Amino acid sequence: MLELATVALASLLAGFIDAVAGGGGLILLPALFSTFPTAVPATLMGSNKAAAIWGTGWATWQYVRRVQLPWRRLLPAAALAGAGSFAGAWTLTLVNPDGLRKALPLVLLAVFLYTLAKKDLGREHAPRFTGRAEALVAGGIALGVGFYDGLFGPGTGSFFVFLFVRVLGYDFLHASATAKLMNLLTNAFAIALFVSKGHIWWHVVAVMAVTNIVGSLLGTRMALKHGAGFVRGVFIAVVGVLIVKTAWDAFLR
Repeated sequence: MLELATVALASLLAGFIDAVAGGGGLILLPALFSTFPTAVPATLMGSNKAAAIWGTGWATWQYVRRVQLPWRRLLPAAALAGAGSFAGAWTLTLVNPDGLRKALPLVLLAVFLYTLAKKDLGREHAPRFTGRAEALVAGGIALGVGFYDGLFGPGTGSFFVFLFVRVLGYDFLHASATAKLMNLLTNAFAIALFVSKGHIWWHVVAVMAVTNIVGSLLGTRMALKHGAGFVRGVFIAVVGVLIVKTAWDAFLR
């Protein structure tokens, strides 16, 4: 009971953070690994995604209802994100991602410093592309980040948010809404792979899914209520923690 309560609480907090700015896996995955230290890593990763997809799905639905986005142009990009995730997971079976693990803190640090330096970044919604051009650029971002999610994973939601802000010109609220759609597909494709390999604890997922939805509901309401400035602040905080966590894992662990 204590183990389930621990991961349920972690899933609640992860759902909140992920709904606002991405990065929920930063909380839930370490909680699973520390609570079940003898479990097969793939099982914990599969269970993490199988729980998180419920909160992501709920957040996506809430954003779709309240945030105006060119969903018809973004849906093909979401499909590319899923395909990229599957390709990344397949690549993971062929290569060792240790080099990526060491580069990740530096990439996140660059994102962090750039966001801090650009005070107005993501505060105003001013899309740089329309029509087919927007679909193509969004698709390129989705395919690349989706591939990264399947291959490695940490910070996927934050990378989606940053690139939609920096490249497409979205504000942080619209970027977070778009990132949820992309994450929904990357998780779905990854879950399909984990299910086929039997790497999901459904009894644990059932508990975590409920609290993840509750956290997602709270996070989405906060983001919609307080807008882009609030999402930007949470994004900076999440990326800051990600830098510390990934640097520790890469160089000190």
